[in-house]
Amino acid sequence: MGKKISLPLANRQPEAPQSERNSGPARPGLKFRPNEAGPRPRWIRTRLNMTPEYFETQELVKEAGLNTICESGQCPNITECWSRKSLTFMILGNICTRSCGFCDVMTGRPGRVDPDEPRRVAETLAGLDLNYVVITSVDRDDLDDGGAGAWAETIRAIKQACPDLGLEVLTPDFKGQLEDVDTVLDAEPDCFSHNIETVEALHRDVRPQARYERSLAVLEHAAKDGRALVKSGMMLGLGETNEEILSAMRDLVDHGVEVLNLGQYLRPSERHLPVRRWVHPEEFEMFKAEGEKMGYKHVESGPLVRSSYRADLQAEEIANKSGGALGGCGSSFANPSPGQ
Repeated sequence: MGKKISLPLANRQPEAPQSERNSGPARPGLKFRPNEAGPRPRWIRTRLNMTPEYFETQELVKEAGLNTICESGQCPNITECWSRKSLTFMILGNICTRSCGFCDVMTGRPGRVDPDEPRRVAETLAGLDLNYVVITSVDRDDLDDGGAGAWAETIRAIKQACPDLGLEVLTPDFKGQLEDVDTVLDAEPDCFSHNIETVEALHRDVRPQARYERSLAVLEHAAKDGRALVKSGMMLGLGETNEEILSAMRDLVDHGVEVLNLGQYLRPSERHLPVRRWVHPEEFEMFKAEGEKMGYKHVESGPLVRSSYRADLQAEEIANKSGGALGGCGSSFANPSPGQ
């Protein structure tokens, strides 16, 4: 493991207690509805594994004053991932301008953009012995570029501090402004990820400020750029049919997506959208098999799969399949550059 570093605490806004968070759908009629799926099945349960490595990771994040989606999004896999030094930093603050029905990140008016955040993220990563990392962010519709400039600065800072680190970015849709997508791609992440989240028919309730076709356009643009592996993900159990799931999977692969994550939706609180059904592990296996037939390079499909769950292991598997190295600009698990 690299030498642990001490950094000054940033102006990080503390997480509000779960009972006081302003998160979930903005429309009152979508809140406090009963779950239709019944009690949580046995295959959803997770075991806490508080290893020394978990606490080391927790302390490093705290000292750096950084946000992680692991904490802000109440990820059920946090103990597993942090125990093997795998985490997802969330840049641009911890308050989002959107009110998605599934998400527990706080909605409101974000604070100022911290110009020192790229350096602190890069230096924190230099203190972890990682091969691969995922960076995500809140939506910043209050900014002219949606935060794309800060994204690019963060990617470049990480690449300079950790040139051998594989870097995956899980970005917003930037309101469909493809020049902002280009700003991120020009910084050369190894994997560009943007989640479609759900099937087309459910977008109005699940992602009211997003558009299904807009997300497809962003992903297709990244795929045509050709410099990064392109990835997306969906939650299941919000009321979609299996036919709608397969249709969305075909849409994604037809628009250039190469890696797909499928996981069970878990309701963060009663303010959020209810769980309509528990998808059985055998169904997740079916979707994985169907996705491989469609031509995906990799499909991670299971009840506890999340956007960045085992992203490092996914990248390693893809790299091994292609016979190339893991991480770094130009790594062979990414698409070849145009002309190669």
